[in-house]
Amino acid sequence: MLTPHLTAFEFRQALGHFTTGVTVVTVEREPGKIHGMTANSFTSVSLDPMLILVCVDHRAKMLPLLEKKKRFGISVLRAGQEAISEYFAKSEQSAEAEERLSIRYRWTPGGIPVLENTLLQLSCQVTASHIAGDHSIFVGEVEEAEMHEGEPLLYFRGEYLRIARHS
Repeated sequence: MLTPHLTAFEFRQALGHFTTGVTVVTVEREPGKIHGMTANSFTSVSLDPMLILVCVDHRAKMLPLLEKKKRFGISVLRAGQEAISEYFAKSEQSAEAEERLSIRYRWTPGGIPVLENTLLQLSCQVTASHIAGDHSIFVGEVEEAEMHEGEPLLYFRGEYLRIARHS
């Protein structure tokens, strides 16, 4: 279907045709207090230096935290972690909800909070940020990475999916 003049809704629908993984960005907002945000606008940027980027809506609580703290974690979710993705997609977070969902954090050797039991955890230092429309792009240099076995949680056309293996 050709749509010459896209509305914001149509643009969002169009971009939903691109399958992504699902990540949670984490920042220590104050000592011992962590704020997380679900993000599928995450990608690698460079191998030398090792850079990634994540895009954050200007209305998100995460935006001022990244601007102030300059350090963040990325946790790539596993298949079956849909409830965790949905939880961190909300702006309001609580210790009670995290307990109910069995959300556990760990601190990387560099002192960055990440989610336990995920496929990948990265510790990043913000090296640049750019305003791009209604979002800001944060470029982060990867300082640490911990990888685990498993299948990723995928997102396509507004639905969570899993990799299908064909024999």
